[in-house]
Amino acid sequence: MSTEKIWLSSPHMGSNEQKFVNEAFDTNWIAPLGPHVNGFEEDIQNYNKVSHAAALTSGTAAIHLSLILNNVGAGDYVLVQSFTFSATVNPIAYQGATPIFIDSEEDTWNMCPKALEVAVQNCLAGKYGEAKLPKAIIPVHLYGMPANMDAIMAVANAHGIPVIEDAAESLGSTYHDKHTGTFGKMGIYSFNGNKIITTSGGGALVSEDAELIQKARFLATQARDNAPHYQHSHVGYNYRLSNVLAGIGRGQMQVLNDRIAQRRNNFKRYESFFDKVNRKGFNIVLQQEPQGSFSNRWLSCILVNPSENKGISREDIRLALEVDNIESRPLWKPMHLQPVFEKYPFVSTGVSELLFDIGLCLPSGSNLTDEDFDRIFSSLEAIFK
Repeated sequence: MSTEKIWLSSPHMGSNEQKFVNEAFDTNWIAPLGPHVNGFEEDIQNYNKVSHAAALTSGTAAIHLSLILNNVGAGDYVLVQSFTFSATVNPIAYQGATPIFIDSEEDTWNMCPKALEVAVQNCLAGKYGEAKLPKAIIPVHLYGMPANMDAIMAVANAHGIPVIEDAAESLGSTYHDKHTGTFGKMGIYSFNGNKIITTSGGGALVSEDAELIQKARFLATQARDNAPHYQHSHVGYNYRLSNVLAGIGRGQMQVLNDRIAQRRNNFKRYESFFDKVNRKGFNIVLQQEPQGSFSNRWLSCILVNPSENKGISREDIRLALEVDNIESRPLWKPMHLQPVFEKYPFVSTGVSELLFDIGLCLPSGSNLTDEDFDRIFSSLEAIFK
């Protein structure tokens, strides 16, 4: 049996990425901007039914620019999901603002709207320092599962707080038939190497507000003023995606629906496998889609409570898979538990800490083969004998 490493989520190229990259070389469009950047932005707009998009170097860059464009600065409050990757929160620190961490709800694992309302009231009451309205709310659509956007937007709209959606992991996911990343004032996507489609490194910022996206493009290209010489009236950033990488993105967009179907099929395979395991007296839990939600199933994740699984833990499974050269990973460690962010306020529901303790991400790449699944299931069967 092959012992080649099975990755958690590796890049999966289609048939046309090379064609677009060759076009960039053949036409000498190797400079940072070019026709593929424009085309990639149009592809994103058309797919997500959003009016404007800016292709950038990363999802982190997109969050950073969105905070700048919403005038988030030193001392401002930003309400942000705790259960996420640090890239969601780091740009808040870049701006010298204060993250207020919001715990998760059980169904979606994403920002709890009730805890969000508590945090808003705490900010207004001065419980975190100066009494003031938060400058932004950043929910995350984690592992491809849409957040409870109706309830989150209701809180945001009631208080007039702009929403910046971190849809880095959820390209192609929808909530009541509307694409994640298109509910708030601005939305961001990531095309990092492990995402559902990739440009190697890259991201995008989307909005219905043309002026905001125009400003984002300006700031992302070193904020160069319209002059024959190099003149700058604002601090700028080197955040624009290159024409070559945008070419990869254009090819990837053509296979996005196939990648979603393949990842959703991965989930079904795990669901079928663990259904058989659970008939033997175990209780492995897979996250289900709430009504109205459609997940791209970027990663398939399980919850393993040792008290319900004959003492078997998340770590037992992870380490056993590692012995067989199969990558798996604990769910995100919440930001309020991270040493760099633990001093900041946190509104708890108790959900994210439990998810971190008992949750595991399983191999979920769209390029997994039947042989790969045979190896994965063989390893898992040995654990649950």
